[in-house]
Amino acid sequence: MSLAEIKKKIDADAQEEAGKILEKARSVVESINKEADGEIRKIEETYGDRFRKEQPEILRRREIVAGLDVKKIELGVKQTAISDAFSQALAQLAALPGEKYLALAGHLLLKATETGDEAVIVSGKEKHITQEWLAGFNEKHGKKFVLDEEKRPMSGGFILKKGQIETNCSWDMLTRWVRDDIEADVVKRLFSA
Repeated sequence: MSLAEIKKKIDADAQEEAGKILEKARSVVESINKEADGEIRKIEETYGDRFRKEQPEILRRREIVAGLDVKKIELGVKQTAISDAFSQALAQLAALPGEKYLALAGHLLLKATETGDEAVIVSGKEKHITQEWLAGFNEKHGKKFVLDEEKRPMSGGFILKKGQIETNCSWDMLTRWVRDDIEADVVKRLFSA
């Protein structure tokens, strides 16, 4: 046998061996693919069955969450409406005509006073509680209130100050204080029906 024939024989044998190995590999791949497809179908069936069983619960939970979201939005709207109602009450207090404003301030001044010689702090925008009004009030009630130079941001009313002690009778504080007591009633009036 010549060298060329030997080489040809080796090539032929190698080709035959490679074909057998390739065929065996294809068979293994096909077997693995069938097995994997079977596993995939089992998993799909398991999850499909599981989803069908759990679907009503999933939908029920989604409904609950949606209901909670709606209630949260409704609550936010109601809280805004309540805050608006108290803001409007505060605005109405601040807009009282002079005579009613001073009558309320005078009544609060008599209720809040400890000694009758406190300093009265008002807003920089205060139009009604003036030095002249305080002088008349003092004369009428035998008090010695003085209008303090200090001004505070408030929508109306006053703050009584004696040393380090202050009594806040501003309209802002009064509406905040009253809100705690009457908020439940306001809710009933705004949202009953």
